[in-house]
Amino acid sequence: MTTDTAGAPASDPRALTLENVERNLDELRPYLMADGGNVEVVEIDGPIVKVRLQGACGSCPSSTMTLKMGIERKLREAIPEVAEVVQVL
Repeated sequence: MTTDTAGAPASDPRALTLENVERNLDELRPYLMADGGNVEVVEIDGPIVKVRLQGACGSCPSSTMTLKMGIERKLREAIPEVAEVVQVL
């Protein structure tokens, strides 16, 4: 059995891996795309997931709310190791 960098089984859907982050973001993408935006994972730095909001989401006045109450909330519920989601430009 393979493990990720944190020692969790690689197939564990609650492990903090790029694959698991992307899978969870894929569930949110249709809503972001409906408003002309998207999200890209830039880096996973320890328990912090760094993302870039794209398209309309990058310049939307509600982007902070989308990031914290939407993306961060979803990732923290699905992957307990996620401490924070931050936006990078």
